[in-house]
Amino acid sequence: MRPSYITDESLKQFIKQALAEDIGDGDHSSLASIPDSAQNEAKLLVKGTGILAGVELAQEIIREVDATLTLEVFITDGTPVKPGDIAFYVAGKAQSILTAERLVLNCMQRMSGIATFTHQLNQLIAGTNARLLDTRKTTPNFRMLEKWAVLIGGGVNHRYGLFDMIILKDNHVDYAGGIKQAITATHEYLQRTNRQLKIVVETRNLQEVRQVLDTGGVDRIMLDNMTPDQLREAVQFINGQYPTEASGGITEETIATIAATGVDFISVGALTHSIRSLDLSLKAKK
Repeated sequence: MRPSYITDESLKQFIKQALAEDIGDGDHSSLASIPDSAQNEAKLLVKGTGILAGVELAQEIIREVDATLTLEVFITDGTPVKPGDIAFYVAGKAQSILTAERLVLNCMQRMSGIATFTHQLNQLIAGTNARLLDTRKTTPNFRMLEKWAVLIGGGVNHRYGLFDMIILKDNHVDYAGGIKQAITATHEYLQRTNRQLKIVVETRNLQEVRQVLDTGGVDRIMLDNMTPDQLREAVQFINGQYPTEASGGITEETIATIAATGVDFISVGALTHSIRSLDLSLKAKK
């Protein structure tokens, strides 16, 4: 099931722009070497171990390139895969298969890498109450697909952009003159503009946590770049008054310890900005 931000319109727009970037005035390699009438078949071959993502997107890309191409899907999004697995067959006009090849692979490899890493981190925090969040540290114009991949891998989407949630980070707090001033101004803004947006406040130490609790009127407290001991102390101090989110430099080596402090959410920018793509290949079926 697609998330709400993956609309037919947004998906079609992305695919059209990506194809225009790649094809320009024609796929001349295929047009020059392959007869227009040639009909062939290719398989999407998995060459790495991980979680497959982007199959549904691949179907849309292939349909946009040539609606006469047919797919036979064997492995769906979110499924564990290993080298040698075949995700799908695509059949039809050979020129069209070759034209779609690179965009399909570029998207699926990156999405599968994100889904795989998300799944790996989720395994590390299994048994705790912490839920894994992504961030806005995404590739420009590719965000919706990267966040979609996080969902496929079992993670949770944080805000999509600057427009659907308010996060008062350190710079906002410093520019506003402090925690209380930032929260107060935010409530005035929301009332003035007749908006209903959740408010998350980033804190850097226990003193700032106290200021948030004294001011109130937020939906979550972010605990940024704190040690496990500091996180544990902050969670105990907040005592369930607000959900908590740990953030800042969290890695595979530290995430289990962070989760054990009792935080409700853990946001990891590396889910989308530092992943290794899953090796996939589209091979002609001879």
